[in-house]
Amino acid sequence: MLLYAAATIERLQQQQQQQQQQQQQQQQQQQQQQQQQHQQQHQQQHQQQHQQQQHQQQHQQQHQQQQHQQQQHQQHQKQQQQQQHQHQQQQQQQQQQRQQQQQQHQQQQQQQSDINILTRRSN
Repeated sequence: MLLYAAATIERLQQQQQQQQQQQQQQQQQQQQQQQQQHQQQHQQQHQQQHQQQQHQQQHQQQHQQQQHQQQQHQQHQKQQQQQQHQHQQQQQQQQQQRQQQQQQHQQQQQQQSDINILTRRSN
């Protein structure tokens, strides 16, 4: 009986150790996930700022605007799928957004000149 009891106690202790190791591994995984989420939050904030800027320009360019916002939405989904390539994507995104802003600026200027021509004609 004593031997059986001792063997049972040993088995229980081993199980406890295994469970503790599993818990530690889970905690490490959670920490990694939190770090990844944190990176995504930074990127999301970055995008939100761009969307706010776009929103201010929207009155003049509603049609073009919606297309740009859809593009951003697709980029955002790609980011979540490829967490390992986050850094590269961030750089690409910033370049794309800069290009979009430049395009918008040119479009705005052109629209403004169109408006000037129209008002001159009507006068």
